[in-house]
Parts: sequence; structure tokens; C-alpha cells
Amino acid sequence: MYISCLATDYDGTLAHDGIVDDATAGALMAFRRSGRRLLLVTGRELPDLVRVFPRIDLFDRVVAENGALLFDPTTKKETPLGPEPSPELVETLRKKGVNPLSVGRSIVATWEPNEKLVLEAIREHGLELQIVFNKGAVMVLPPGINKASGLKAACEDLGLSAHNVVSVGDAENDHAFLQASGYAVAVANALPTIKDEADLVTKGARGAGVAELIEAVLKDDVDAFHSSETHNSVEVGVDADGRPIVIRPHGGSALICGSSGGGKSTVATALLERIVEGGYQVCVFDPEGDYAEFRSAVVFGDAKAAPQPGEFVKLMERPGDSFVINMISVPFEDRPALLSGFISAIANLRAKIGRPHWVLMDEAHHLLPAERDVSATASLESLPPVILVTVEPATLAVDALRRVDDIFAVGDKAAETIAGFARALSIPAPELPRAPLDKGEALFWRRSAGDRAQIMKSHAPAEKAERHIRKYAEGALGEDKSFYFRGPSNALNLRAQNLTIFMQMADGVDDDTWLHHLRANDYSRWVREAIKDDQLAVELEQIEGQPARDPQASRRSVREAIERKYTAPASAR
Repeated sequence: MYISCLATDYDGTLAHDGIVDDATAGALMAFRRSGRRLLLVTGRELPDLVRVFPRIDLFDRVVAENGALLFDPTTKKETPLGPEPSPELVETLRKKGVNPLSVGRSIVATWEPNEKLVLEAIREHGLELQIVFNKGAVMVLPPGINKASGLKAACEDLGLSAHNVVSVGDAENDHAFLQASGYAVAVANALPTIKDEADLVTKGARGAGVAELIEAVLKDDVDAFHSSETHNSVEVGVDADGRPIVIRPHGGSALICGSSGGGKSTVATALLERIVEGGYQVCVFDPEGDYAEFRSAVVFGDAKAAPQPGEFVKLMERPGDSFVINMISVPFEDRPALLSGFISAIANLRAKIGRPHWVLMDEAHHLLPAERDVSATASLESLPPVILVTVEPATLAVDALRRVDDIFAVGDKAAETIAGFARALSIPAPELPRAPLDKGEALFWRRSAGDRAQIMKSHAPAEKAERHIRKYAEGALGEDKSFYFRGPSNALNLRAQNLTIFMQMADGVDDDTWLHHLRANDYSRWVREAIKDDQLAVELEQIEGQPARDPQASRRSVREAIERKYTAPASAR
């Protein structure tokens, strides 16, 4: 389920001449039975609404007074969303003969052509107020108060994201909250300007149109809208003609792949930033601590404590927060099992409220390895679109690859990487462009769009990607990235999972073992390939190349080089 809530206007949309018919009320009840939420967003004052609409209990929240009052029909709690009207303004309006005149918790309302008298009174008192029109109605409200701000307050109260809301209306004052929703719908009797900006216009008018919309959502969820590719999307980059290349929170999964140092983290980080900036919620699974410093998310787990599903489930109900599940302290072999626990929790939440909108799995081969049992990946079907980040597609479980629609391949072997993806699924490879990739470019293939790949210019992250010091100094690198002291006779098998353990072992191994790896340039090679730090690798190469090769002096030099960058206090770096 992606659409988790329907927000509807009252007069002219849900109601005809102020009355909601039985068929429309029945459709509202069916929508609630599906587990979804209902919001009523109206310009009416609450006492008047209750008088004409006895079934207000069908709604989870009511936004009244054109966004100025939030009402909970279950608890009867009223929450003003704006200040009370100025008594002096109300008195002046009465003296000017403004009639009819109604005064709510925050709203002052009348009808055309009284807007001139209202504007005169506002000017006389020097008040900062706004006038909102709605098919002849004239509403005076505090600045910043409208149906969109009321919708936002209702969503926050219910723990919903506006991206998962479909809104329906008919008149001028509905424009704001329709555009603030994930999908905007106009009933057949709506004003032309409302229809022009809607994602869908119903065939039926008023309540019949709302019932038609409900039936479509219950049947097809977000697919009821047949929206364009770019609607409710996040831009990853642009093609050769400058056209956006996007992914959607209700589309297929994506794969970011390619050789180390080719730009995978750049594409992934920029994409995450845009997801968060767009108000979407994302959950990042981070096996190696690469996103421990991602400032736009709440991080669970660190180098000493493993994350637990129960810790973050409640917090994920807050739509404004995204999350990083840091697995750096979790042993390599235990990561897939821990992932399963989180998948179950996320799937349950997704079924209720349509969030998180995306899941990103960095170093995805740690979590969904190719040798994993098929049944272990079956639960991926209950997740939102997953963004998988890995070097070689063939290292991932085939079931995970089958869900992928968008492939972003980076590095100087991007074409080979896409060919490897095709081989893993036993499908034909796409036609590839012949031009080599420039810096910041990637090969993009959308499987559902055809058999041709194209060159994409990736967006750069707003924040400069920083090396995550704690990951390499204290974390647990995988077996494939650890350093092994084996010695000249291959008699040892001492594994160093991080730089701290490496230095401890370096002090403890015998001189022959230390010098064997020094002469073979193993230390600089490990730092360059596993730690991905060319600058440190060059420094270690200089130590390895010194002719004297005194074991104690070289140990000391290697330690000093590592400590300067990875274990010194932050202020000293």
C-alpha cells in the first residue's frame, strides 16, 4: 500500500447542498475498512459542520476553518492552529454593516461583495491578515493559515507523510492542500483551474466523484493515476539532452554498481540527499559504517553496539525522520539474519502507512549474498523500492536482482558491469553507447523502457563525501577486506578487521612475518584496495621502498602514518 490517506473537501466535493448521501458515506466506510485514514478539510466552522454532517465520526481528523482548527472526532479535542480573531476587527466589521458575519476560533467569514469593507477594516487596524475566496465566500485568516498548513498539522498528528495522501477538491481554496499532497484529484464539477492542475479528474460530480476515486484507490492504489514518469519522483541525474532521469517511491528497485572508486558512493549520497530534501523517508542499511556521519538521518548502531529492530520501529512512525542502520559491529555472517528482522518490521509499517518510501542497502552483497537461500529474500516483495549498492551484480541474490528496473553503472568498466547484470538474470544485455564515460557520468538502463542504455550525468552531493574514520579504525571489515598476516611460509592466518587491530598485530608478529609483507608491498596494497585511501597508500609505499627496512623503524613509521589520519583526536587531523 502506498496511498494511506484520503483528504477531502466538504462543500461541492463530498457534499451536495451541504448533504452527504448514503452511497458516498458507504464509500468512506469502505476506505476506512481497508486500513487507510480519512481527513476532512473544510472552510466551514466546526459547529456548523457538525450540524449538517452527523457522520463526522467517519474521519480520523477534521481540519476546519480553512486550516485554522484541527479536530479529533474520537476524543472531541479541538486544537487551534492560529490566533483568535481581533475583537477590534470584528467590532469594526459589525459597525460597517458587514452581514452575514461569522466568527470562529481563528476565522472571520462573510460573503461577496463584503470583501471591500473587510479590506478597509483590516487596513484601519493595521493588521497582517489574508483574505481567501471560495465560490463567493470571503474568509479572513492569519497569514500562513490555509488548507495546506491544516493538512500538514493533521498528517503530523497522525504520523502520516503528505506524499502518501491523495486529496480531492473543487474550488479556489482547495488549491493549496491539493498541491501539498502526493496526488491531487478534482471532481467533475470543479473549477477549470483546479482541473488543470489535478492528477486525475473524476467522471462523477461531488460525492459520486469521491466514491469513484475511493473505488479506484482500493483497486489499484497509486496505479489508479497513470501519472507521468516524473510525478512524485526524485532526480538522479540528467541525460545527454538535459532531461531528468528519476526514480519513484512506487516504482521498481534500483541498482548502483561498479568498481571501487568509480563513483557509487557519490551517486548514492547525492540520491539520498535529494530523497530527504523532497520530504521522503528512507531507511539505509549500512554494513560498513559509510553513512555514520550522514547528518540528515538518525543513526542506529555503532562500532560497539549492534542495532536492534525494536529500537527504531516506533521512531519510524515520525514521517520527517530518515534512518541509518549501522551494522559495522555485526559479524559478517550475522548481517543477513539481522536484515531479515528489520525487513519484517519495515514491511509491517509499509502496509499500514506506506512508509518508508525507500530502502537503500549499501554493500548489498553483505546483506543479500548470491549464495543465500531463495526463501530468505521472499520478504523483499513486501518492501518499498530498494536501492542496492554493490560492486558486482553477480554477488547479489538473484531474487533481489529480479526486482531491479533501474541500473546505474559507474567506473571504467561500467559496460562490463551491466553485461554482468544481464548474465546473472540470463537476459539479453542492452545496447550500450560507444562513447567512454567522463568523470561524474554513469551508464543508465531502465529495463522496462527498452533494450538501450544511455549515458547519465550524475548529480553531485551537496555535502562533500568524507572518509568515515571510525569505520576503518574501529569497525569490522568483511573477510574480503581484512588484512591477513600469513608470513613467508604461509604458516599464519592472523586476520586484522580494522586498522587498530592491524597495528596491534603488527607489534606482535615476528620480524620475518612483518618484513615479508613489507617487501611484498602488502600494506600499501591493502590500504589502497580495502581502505580506499590512496594518500595513505602512497605514504606506506615510500616506507616499503626504503632500502634499510629495519623492522622496528618501519613498524614505527607505519604506525605514525596510520595514527595521524585515523586514530588521532579530531582536532589534530
